[in-house]
Amino acid sequence: MQNLQVFDSTTLNQLKHEAQNSPRQRANLNVHNSYTDLVQRLFIAMYPDSYVRPHRHIQMHKWEFFMVVEGSIELLFFDESAVLTERITLDADGDCKAIEIPPNTWHATVCHTPVVFMEVKQGPYEINEDKGFATWAPEEGTPEVKNFLARLKNASRGTCFSTAMG
Repeated sequence: MQNLQVFDSTTLNQLKHEAQNSPRQRANLNVHNSYTDLVQRLFIAMYPDSYVRPHRHIQMHKWEFFMVVEGSIELLFFDESAVLTERITLDADGDCKAIEIPPNTWHATVCHTPVVFMEVKQGPYEINEDKGFATWAPEEGTPEVKNFLARLKNASRGTCFSTAMG
């Protein structure tokens, strides 16, 4: 057999350990060989203090697929006016385990407990063309992130974030 890649509990535990010790409170394990690959596949471990700035994938042919392996994660979706339109929970032990997000869809992720999920998206990955970040959300690493993340975690559908930076 040719170079099988096995992703066992030891591998995922190591990834969670890396995430826990990372300033960003998340870590990824790329399964793909290169950012130029036509399919990007990665495992991501994330802890509750990890902030994923709301964004959309601006290349109109690039979708994104998430599947939870351990724990649970919430995906938050927003309209063009920065209104939270949907919260979907993916849970390894629950009914909904995976989702595919169409291109140009505003979204963010939050978790309340540690989670490991798999992300699959179309490549190649081009850092300057992959994401369009929401101007109404603070940049990662800024002092406003802590309160904004708490607001994301507790927001109900219909909450408007357009004044969140004001």
